[in-house]
Amino acid sequence: MPAITDRDVVRALRPFVRATGPLLDTLRDANLLGLRDRAVEDGADRALVDKLWDRLAKVKVPGTAGWAAMGVAQRDEWWLNRVGRLVSLLAALPGVGGALADRLPIQSALGTAGQGLLLSAMAGEHGFTSTEDRVRLLAHVLFQREVDGLPVDAAAEDRATEELTAELGQRSTFRAIGRTVWKLAKVLWALEGELDKRPQGRFYHQALGMLPLVGVVGDYFGERSALRRVRKAAYEWFDRQ
Repeated sequence: MPAITDRDVVRALRPFVRATGPLLDTLRDANLLGLRDRAVEDGADRALVDKLWDRLAKVKVPGTAGWAAMGVAQRDEWWLNRVGRLVSLLAALPGVGGALADRLPIQSALGTAGQGLLLSAMAGEHGFTSTEDRVRLLAHVLFQREVDGLPVDAAAEDRATEELTAELGQRSTFRAIGRTVWKLAKVLWALEGELDKRPQGRFYHQALGMLPLVGVVGDYFGERSALRRVRKAAYEWFDRQ
């Protein structure tokens, strides 16, 4: 198998970043039903419906006043816990097969895709919004590579990005999101020789993951542990920029 070059990494990561970035940014910046701009007043004598809206505004999810009041570290924690649980579960599901599943690149590809999603979300919270910055971040944290200034095929990149986000353009359902994550994982599958470089869980997570059926439990907690390592590595990268 030919050696994977920096250009191969960039060619895979650019459409990946472009497909994940707009989705995450839209979710983060969405002003759901005007809740972000709604003043929250405790103890006010108003109609029950107004109090209900105020309660919704306090919920700490993107698009609410509660979210707007959160600090960067708190938003990072939200992405890690809420989104991280979902992508960790998706990555762990192949672990039902135990050691047999571990021999296939599907689990590593899904895990890497989940880590890339978290990194893209955190990058936005820390002010790194360009495709170039996010590609450099993902290449550094996931593959220990420093990539910058490499030529790109804009037309091919546009086609790949459109294909990756086609499901989301039709309907924003959990099934569409799941299919999109699967497509993102297949993009990274092309970097199979590099996938094992990504942050991993502890050795005991990997040992449990080798067992049939219960392996999914070990893989899930392994992916959760790996995401915390991803966050730590991302913070170190942010500090150096």
